[in-house]
Amino acid sequence: MPRNPRNQMYPANEDLPAAGRGSLVARLWRIRTELLLTAGLALFTLTLLSATQHGRWMPFIVLTSAISVPAATRAGRNWVTAHVWCVVSRHRMQRTCLETTMHTRSGRIPLVLWITPTRTGEKALILTRAGISAAEFEAYAEELAAACWARSANVYKHRTWAHLVVVEIVRRDEVPGAVSPGLDRLYGRAWISMRPDVEEPPDLLTLPELSRKLVLPQVG
Repeated sequence: MPRNPRNQMYPANEDLPAAGRGSLVARLWRIRTELLLTAGLALFTLTLLSATQHGRWMPFIVLTSAISVPAATRAGRNWVTAHVWCVVSRHRMQRTCLETTMHTRSGRIPLVLWITPTRTGEKALILTRAGISAAEFEAYAEELAAACWARSANVYKHRTWAHLVVVEIVRRDEVPGAVSPGLDRLYGRAWISMRPDVEEPPDLLTLPELSRKLVLPQVG
């Protein structure tokens, strides 16, 4: 039976251990996007102040163009929107680990190593902690999808490295021309789905030969 709130790793008479803050390196990695945005905003502010004080506007114009030109194109806006959803999904998945049993007794949660946009949403590469496996993520797939405001969540484990898990957040139909995932290029296709698709019986009405055989003779 997969682990879930009805069959969790902690006894029923034991309080769920509080999530810890983790190491400094792990905390910095979790907020890496925010740190980069803060550094970029500080650079923009310093450039603006320097241009105002010394009358050199060329660096300010170049920096402003580098930001405004991509934002004026549809591809640029789609790129920004896709990566904003990556940041949102990363934080929501981390929050799900905090609110469920997907953290260790010492309070350490799995680490999201990387997350990239896909044609249907986002795909995250996760490093699990001791005591947590891909089966745990599959048991909480519905909670992950709800936390990320998505349709569903698919979980995959690596064929060789069981501590690596891929969580695919599906929030829309496949968009033609959307950004393709980068995890397949990094790690190949060595992933096993935790929820293998069940083959449905063929639709007989779509098969011409069988359809003709099933035509009933007219009465009278």
